[in-house]
Amino acid sequence: MIGKLDLYRIFAEVARCRSFSGAAKALFMTQPAVSLAVMNLEKELGTRLFIRTPKGVSLTNEGKLLYEYISSAMNLVRMGEAKVAESCGLESGELKIGVGDTVSKYFLLPHLEEFHRNYPNIKLRVINRTTPELCAMVKAGEVDLAICNLPIRDPSLSVRVCGTIHDIFVCGEKYREACRGIRRLEQIVELPLILLETKSNSRQYVERFMLSRGIKLQPEIELGSHDLLLEFARFNFGIACVIEEFSQDYLQNGLLWKIELEETIPERAIGFCTLKSVPLSPSSARFVEIVESRLKV
Repeated sequence: MIGKLDLYRIFAEVARCRSFSGAAKALFMTQPAVSLAVMNLEKELGTRLFIRTPKGVSLTNEGKLLYEYISSAMNLVRMGEAKVAESCGLESGELKIGVGDTVSKYFLLPHLEEFHRNYPNIKLRVINRTTPELCAMVKAGEVDLAICNLPIRDPSLSVRVCGTIHDIFVCGEKYREACRGIRRLEQIVELPLILLETKSNSRQYVERFMLSRGIKLQPEIELGSHDLLLEFARFNFGIACVIEEFSQDYLQNGLLWKIELEETIPERAIGFCTLKSVPLSPSSARFVEIVESRLKV
């Protein structure tokens, strides 16, 4: 097993360097040894992995497919080595978190500030992506954990709920009179709608709920961030579907008004997503503890 792992490690380095000589230098091996290792791997797999040219090598289609998985595995190995190297006292190391823009601004920052205050020597790396992209990054070992909009159904991921949120419709002054009183869902969709882009988990959740009621959403405006939804609604471009917990400044200051619905959209959650097969690093585990302890207060 160790021998095969070494073969894959050499294969990944040749693919990264696009050169046998470059890989040999990086691995402190001779070029013939690297070439022999690749030949043995190709023989074992029964396919060519590289196309040899005078300028170096390039991956075959089979090689590209293998490299996609091997590079992820190597990232997980390096992550495991880094976690072992971290001190139990959290005096060094790195915390890599994936999170959406909105959750980062309205949920993550207060918790991250406490963590940084208590463990200033831990290097922080925060990556903003959509929920599907974050899940892929967790599985590839590119982040320790992600804070995502739920639900997420992926058997390789472990999910721990860390908060509940509510989707609501809001309007500015122009539509306030038309939205007074308790409105039916059918009445809401007759107004100009402002929604997030279709790839977002939030949009998909609301769309699934509306479709379950026989209502199809057809927005006039689609935007890439929650903050833009609030601003476009404030300037009367239409009715926006936003997260109530992340819109309090606008609602409390009278910049926007919540539309009361006859049937509210069921609450959903945000949660920590981690890889089931990999234990949390000390820094990640401590961050999760801080968040969960703050939420209990």
